Amino acid sequence: MRNVTSITSWKWDVSMALQIRVASSKIILQNLLLCVILFYTVYYLSLSLCSLTLKVYELDVLAPFDFKTSPSWLDTNYKVLLFSTEVTYFFCGLLFALIVEEWVWDYAVSVTILHVVITCTVMLEFPLTSHWWAALGSGLISMICGGQTLAYCLFKDNFIYPDLDNF
Repeated sequence: MRNVTSITSWKWDVSMALQIRVASSKIILQNLLLCVILFYTVYYLSLSLCSLTLKVYELDVLAPFDFKTSPSWLDTNYKVLLFSTEVTYFFCGLLFALIVEEWVWDYAVSVTILHVVITCTVMLEFPLTSHWWAALGSGLISMICGGQTLAYCLFKDNFIYPDLDNF
């Protein structure tokens, strides 16, 4: 009788562990989807505002994926693309902090990787231009730094600190 009880409790523990993992994976995927939707919404809003500010009235719908525009401070299209990218990354870092709390860096990297994959798919080419990668990298750094700082300020009582004593 004792073995049956331990087997039954073991099955219950395993099923509970699986349910918890599935639920947390579902939440992670929901948060990631929400962050991606938020990222592109903010991207198109900042693209529109930068276009109006710099008086560029013709932009392609695929502008967030454009890495072929040659870098020149004299080209207003390039400035719109660059400014909207940096503004998007900074503000999304702050907004991600409200959604995912202390995991901003993880979602920032994940959304950036998805953005690169979507860019490759849309443009049918892998971006090899250094100015595009530099803009993406600096935007990612600002997203992580701004978002993590805001998350720490808002949720410092709930932050998970690693136990490095046994590391």
